[in-house]
Amino acid sequence: MGVVVAAAGRGERMGGSVLKQFQPVAGVPMLLHALRPFLSHPEVADVIAVLPAEAAASPPEWLAGLLGERLRAVAGGATRMDSVEAGLRALPAECRIVLVHDGARPFPEPAVIDAVIGQARRGAGAIAAIPVADTLKEAEPGAGGAARVRSTVPRAGLWRAQTPQGFPRALLETAYASARAAGRNGTDEAALVEQAGGEVVLVADSPTNLKVTSPGDLRLAEAIAATRR
Repeated sequence: MGVVVAAAGRGERMGGSVLKQFQPVAGVPMLLHALRPFLSHPEVADVIAVLPAEAAASPPEWLAGLLGERLRAVAGGATRMDSVEAGLRALPAECRIVLVHDGARPFPEPAVIDAVIGQARRGAGAIAAIPVADTLKEAEPGAGGAARVRSTVPRAGLWRAQTPQGFPRALLETAYASARAAGRNGTDEAALVEQAGGEVVLVADSPTNLKVTSPGDLRLAEAIAATRR
C-alpha cells in the first residue's frame, strides 16, 4: 500500500518566508505531523512526499534524515492534479491501494486511515469527511461590495470532504487518464473518480483533522496539538 502526501503548494495565504507545510506546530514541522501516522502504519509500505521542486531537490534537514526506501520526496507540478499524479507515478507497481493526503492536514486519525483503507480494499474510493453543521447561504454581489443572500441551501446530506482519500490504484489511474483526455483539471481526487463513474463512499472524520491555510488555522492547530501532548 502506498501514500501520496501532497505538499507542493506555496501557502500564499499563510505568508512568511517559511513554506506553510514546514511551519512548526507545537515545535514539530506541520508536514512531519501529517507524515507520522502513515509512516507508523504497519500496512503502509511506501510514502511519497510531493514538494515544491526546490524543496524536493534540497529537503530541510529534519526531512532529509527520514528519507530512504520507505519515504521519498518528489517534485510537484503546476497544479494539485499534476503533483498527485507525480506522486502516484513514483509509487512502486506493487502498491495496489493508494491513499492521498494533504500535507497541510497535520492530524489524520489512525482509525479514519484504517476505515479509508478498508473501503479502498473492497474496490471503492473513500473520503474522510464530516457532515456540514453550519447553515449554508448562496450569495450574489450586493451593494457596497457586500454579498447579498440569494437563498438558504438545505444542508441535509451535505458533507465536507477532507483527506485522506483512498482508492484502488487502477481506479485512480483510470480517473486521471479520463480527466486528462477530457481536459479537466481536478483539485479533488474523489471528484475525478466520480466523474469517471467510480463508486466513492464517505468515512466519518473528526473536525480536528483541519487543513491549515491561514495564520488563524495555525493557531487552532497549536491548540489541538497541545491537547495531544
